Amino acid sequence: MKTILNILFIALLSQSCAQNIKQSEEASNSFPDSLKIKKTDEEWKKILPKEVYDVTRKSGTECAGTDKFKNNKEKGIYHCYCCDLALFSSDHKFNSGTGWPSYFQVYDKRNIHIEIDSSLGMIREEVSCARCDAHLGHVFDDGPEPTGLRYCINSVALNFKKKNK
Repeated sequence: MKTILNILFIALLSQSCAQNIKQSEEASNSFPDSLKIKKTDEEWKKILPKEVYDVTRKSGTECAGTDKFKNNKEKGIYHCYCCDLALFSSDHKFNSGTGWPSYFQVYDKRNIHIEIDSSLGMIREEVSCARCDAHLGHVFDDGPEPTGLRYCINSVALNFKKKNK
């Protein structure tokens, strides 16, 4: 009986992951190769502050609660720190209570890449910049309507550009 339950659980998990991967692949395969930024690890290390390098190039995570945009209420666009690609709008930001900036929608789905991350003994969907491959954070399916998604993003991976009035 225990074996049957384990098999059912694995089958359900696989089906769920397959659906998420399909949606992720649809959003992730549309950024033109000719516009991608390719630098060596050493080049990134020279131009990025250490914390930004550790998060964006080595898939690190900033400490929860250190969100540099926590109190930002201005209207504008959050851009990739490494290549300045527009990623999230302030209109889609919400307080998830996690300690990291959270968004329920991306600025343009072509600007992000999503792939399965099975590190740390769990299966998650990693979010990265489609232009420069910077690690941004992860996306979860526990966000608010209308998408039901929560893009949980490291604030050090972002810069904010205020909207002109």
